[in-house]
Amino acid sequence: MSKPLRSVDNSEARFAYRVIFAIFVIVVNFVGPQAQSFRSRVDIVQVTVAVTDSEGRLITGLTRNDFQVFEDGTPQEITQFTDARVPISLGVLLDASDSMRGQPIVDARGAVDRFVGELLLGEDEALVATFNHLPRLAIPWTMPPSRTRNALESLKPSGGTAIYDALASTSKLFEQRNHVRAAMVVISDGADTASEHSLFQALEDIRRSDALVYAIAIDSVDARESTRVNPEALREITSLTGGYTEVVRTAADLGPATARIADELNKQYTLGYSSSRPPDGTWRAIRVRVRNGEYFARARRGYYANPPSQSPPR
Repeated sequence: MSKPLRSVDNSEARFAYRVIFAIFVIVVNFVGPQAQSFRSRVDIVQVTVAVTDSEGRLITGLTRNDFQVFEDGTPQEITQFTDARVPISLGVLLDASDSMRGQPIVDARGAVDRFVGELLLGEDEALVATFNHLPRLAIPWTMPPSRTRNALESLKPSGGTAIYDALASTSKLFEQRNHVRAAMVVISDGADTASEHSLFQALEDIRRSDALVYAIAIDSVDARESTRVNPEALREITSLTGGYTEVVRTAADLGPATARIADELNKQYTLGYSSSRPPDGTWRAIRVRVRNGEYFARARRGYYANPPSQSPPR
């Protein structure tokens, strides 16, 4: 025979209600702000900035108050700031066309190995790709970057130069990266002679990757005029992203040039702001300036304001 259910008097019911309500308040107070904070971080636009003086020397030691950020001309409140080095996803894109045969490819392999294998940190990740008339992924995103050493050991240059195709295809790989901060370094000794993409089409894919792009142009005086590297086209690409193009005379100069890029990556500032407008898929222009008029800020010139699920890390 089952026992009858015990009735609960009003005092016990009130006590149970108070306990449940207290637990509810604690949960709301703890989880609520955390959830709100998470939602606000989703909309943060992150901008990597390098600051130089008139001589091109990198400037460190600045604070949040030294910067101003504008989106489509409207001032934005900088809500996140650090001058500490932030982990990076770095892609190296190396020209492997016929003009790189012999000592140039030997020098280039050594420079890439040292750059990715020694000058990056273990918390970073890297990919290495090559191109001639076709792009080829030599090694996918790898962490730590030192594991990419000797990835190009068997590389034998041949064929034409499809640099715009290679930039477009490599840019799409940045959608799978693990870090918000990202950069691509392209090394080439020739003008584009084989791409299906135009410069404009390559630029569109690069803009969507949110990666800084650096270029090292090997402008040899011995190169034929028709295939000689085009630094101006490379500058059009790199200036849009916040990177730069450096012209060197021989592949032997690639080591110091890549070391200078690594040094800049170590001395950049990271700023963040929450756009006052909801994401609508449009291109938003970004301008970063330093209040000290003697310094120059170099950063990407904009971003596509896609919803978070459609965007690479920002």
